[in-house]
Amino acid sequence: MLPIIFIIPIVQLIVLVNAATLEMKNIDVIVVDQDLSSTSRQLINKFKGSPFFVINDYTYDIENARNKLIMNDDELIIVIPKGFERNLIREGNTDLQLIINSINSTVAGLTNFYSKSVIMDFNKNILTDFYGVSKNNSMKSFNMNYSYWFNPELNYKTYMVPGILVILVTIIGMFLTALNLVREKEMGTIEQINVTPIKKYEFIIGKLIPFMIIALFELAFGLFIGKLLFNIPIVGSLWVLFAFSAVYLLVALGIGLFMSTISNSQQQVMFIAFFFLLSFVLMSGIFTSTESMPEWAQIINKINPLAYYMRVMRMVLLKGSGFINILKEFYILFLYGIGILGLAVWSYRKVA
Repeated sequence: MLPIIFIIPIVQLIVLVNAATLEMKNIDVIVVDQDLSSTSRQLINKFKGSPFFVINDYTYDIENARNKLIMNDDELIIVIPKGFERNLIREGNTDLQLIINSINSTVAGLTNFYSKSVIMDFNKNILTDFYGVSKNNSMKSFNMNYSYWFNPELNYKTYMVPGILVILVTIIGMFLTALNLVREKEMGTIEQINVTPIKKYEFIIGKLIPFMIIALFELAFGLFIGKLLFNIPIVGSLWVLFAFSAVYLLVALGIGLFMSTISNSQQQVMFIAFFFLLSFVLMSGIFTSTESMPEWAQIINKINPLAYYMRVMRMVLLKGSGFINILKEFYILFLYGIGILGLAVWSYRKVA
């Protein structure tokens, strides 16, 4: 139990934050250059200079490139047809083909976006090189300066650390609580406890409070690791974050207790917990925005406590939101916690 509580969550935090990312870097590219001109080489050099692309191979045969794409050796084929430079000089336009592996729509979309950015930059250079710019007839242009709020460097780890912390706190609060109580059933000690003078609420409080303390400790330690290793910003008040976390843990502990009351073995409770935890995590907004889900899914997601906690965790840590900004989520989870704890206590049978 001790390694599960203290070691595994920290290992998961370190590993998952680095592994669970939607950032696209080192996209494998194969170039089919059928023009072999200085302009085609200039375009290839643009892709070489981008931090997102890695050109693995060059070929003249497009079928060879397609075979590599099918074998997943490359993600993008850049096809520069014969006459690329000649058409550009004579007619002012030319053709260029991008063949993208789109099994993963997210990867394909980002690859297409990055490619277009490189080609647009190449196009600006071509306009200057081919047509020139005189002092009296300078090319009119405008510059755009971007400023990204709350995550200026667009660091995906800054976005992921709060999400992974939500999952770790949930595992401690929900999963281990359910396993601990069911283990009492399997060992037979629950029957001995049931016939003692101890009150039902005293027994339940004694089982739940330690896991709440452990989960809050895991949160504090996780924030320390996140700051130390990933330099995540902690803009908001930690008092607000821990107060909201305590309310959230009422919900997680209540769900864990309820699952233990309807299970007779650790195997049963693990299957039930896996079903709820997997559904809650995937619909919580850890990777994608919950607002992008279908309307019916957003309605179902209103009973997902992880979605509220995920949103508040990022609001407090990254935006610096105060208590007044999270009142809605606070009241919803507080009522949720009272309801699920009441249901769990009611469903627990104790024979005095």
